[in-house]
Amino acid sequence: MSTQHMPIVKRRDIINFTKHYWSEKRLMGVMAVVFMGVSVGADVFYPKASGHLVDQLSHLDPHVEGSLSKVLWAFAILMGIQIFHSWTWAAAFWCWNTFEVHNMYRVVTDGVQKVQRFSTDWHVNAFAGATVRKITRGMWSFESFQDCMFMGFYPASIISIGMTVMLIIELPIVGWFTLATVVMFISASIYLSLKINMPRFKKSAEQDTLVGATIADIMTAMPTVKSFAGEMREDKRFSDTAREWKVRTQRAWLTATVVDFARVHIRITMMLGMMSLVIYLWTQGKASAGDVTLAITSFFIISGYLRDIGRQTTELLKSVSEMEDIVSFWLREDDIQNVPDAKALTIKQDQGATITFDHVDFTYKQGDRKIYDGLTVEIKAGEKVALVGASGSGKSTFVKLVQRLYDIQSGAILIDGQEIAKVTQESLRKNIALVPQEPVLFHRTLAENIAYGRPDATLDDIRQAAHEAYAAEFIERLPLGYNTLVGERGIKLSGGERQRVAIARALLADCPILILDEATSSLDSVSEHYIQMALDKLMEGRTTITIAHRLATIQKADRILVFADGRIIEQGTHTSLLQTPNSTYRRLYEMQALDLVGE
Repeated sequence: MSTQHMPIVKRRDIINFTKHYWSEKRLMGVMAVVFMGVSVGADVFYPKASGHLVDQLSHLDPHVEGSLSKVLWAFAILMGIQIFHSWTWAAAFWCWNTFEVHNMYRVVTDGVQKVQRFSTDWHVNAFAGATVRKITRGMWSFESFQDCMFMGFYPASIISIGMTVMLIIELPIVGWFTLATVVMFISASIYLSLKINMPRFKKSAEQDTLVGATIADIMTAMPTVKSFAGEMREDKRFSDTAREWKVRTQRAWLTATVVDFARVHIRITMMLGMMSLVIYLWTQGKASAGDVTLAITSFFIISGYLRDIGRQTTELLKSVSEMEDIVSFWLREDDIQNVPDAKALTIKQDQGATITFDHVDFTYKQGDRKIYDGLTVEIKAGEKVALVGASGSGKSTFVKLVQRLYDIQSGAILIDGQEIAKVTQESLRKNIALVPQEPVLFHRTLAENIAYGRPDATLDDIRQAAHEAYAAEFIERLPLGYNTLVGERGIKLSGGERQRVAIARALLADCPILILDEATSSLDSVSEHYIQMALDKLMEGRTTITIAHRLATIQKADRILVFADGRIIEQGTHTSLLQTPNSTYRRLYEMQALDLVGE
């Protein structure tokens, strides 16, 4: 699993990431914080009100006039605090849920948008399943992180500070002891979680990503698994991966349990100390029954919030570990970027566009050799050009650079005189249609797949494109016709059917530049016949670049470029190259004609 060029995430990056999303829907966030603060602030006075009620009950004679009203007033204050707390608590969560769900939505949509714009090189080296896992886990871990802050640390801080101050005022020795144990509890929680819990949760998260990647890898290659009866091998492979996840996760959870056990004993120490001190003060006549109630109630409220802090500290650090992948996506700069003043590509000609490579130097980032060294060539508007050469000679790189899937190191690539590095990527690619050797379709309807290059197309437009691509004859035989779902990557269709859908998609997009990665190289003769007719229609009035695997299919090309080691060593028509003695093209053609080499 590649982690190429991914930035190292630091704590300040987590903070900046959080600030970025918390700045949206700010009003809802502020309202949630205010309501929560007021609600928890009311809780601070609950022990005092409870103690006051107990003092009234213990000191007043119920038979004396006015005693009952004083008790009822004390009780009313206690109930008023509870009702006020409940209403403001509900208001806080109403605002918080709106705020939090919006943030989760933004995190996951931004994550997908960001990853879509990563370079082709990044996607080639990344597991799709791992990427999906990182994005979805990032969304949920951010939700957990927000909850820890809002429902854990924020209210616990108010309670701990507020009640400790109240105890210091009412019962100084008890208050100072409470302050000391609260500080000890929080310090121990943070230290133990950072030093012990977090490293283990990070390892668990890494293995969780690998589990997701392995599942996706198996599911994507399921036809291969079944054709080679590989189910048991994949069972073992996945079981090994999942077992390692189990070991790491169990270790993380058990460690968290041990840390929580230590926290429990700090709270027990707090209870023992507070109760001992207040009972001692009571025996000395320095504390009333109400003061004892104040101390007991304060302990249970503080203890409850501290228990939450302990759990939330572990959960917070776990969520931070799991957020690192989505934050690294957020931090990563795109390899291919529009220049600040990029303009839209404009093509004025009706017969395609002129493509120029002007002294282009190019090396893949992961490569150890230069692919192009000063490559210069021009393809005229409307010209049909085929690229020929051995594997690794530079044919595929040529069309990738035309689409600006990679940036060149020096030189320039121009379309109709406009340098593609200075136009927007979207406008560039909207002017290029691609029919790959192995078309990938979305698990959507046939109509949606055909209209992908022109989403506003009408059903009549879609049908017309399908007819011109000779795809209508099989689509209209299907029970649901154009509403048929094609399966993941188009698995429900045959190779020839997928090719015809891809050609229909390119026809409907109606782009001036067409790139063909020979669409007929692996088809039966019937499918090849249909597709060749569709391609002839598709190439009309367009600048066409064909990556040729079978030389017999490019005899009608206006020009053939023969590549070797990143250089164009020969060019000409099919006839002129065959007539050139000892030409590389002639040798390749004769070898294929004699069936001495495979496709």
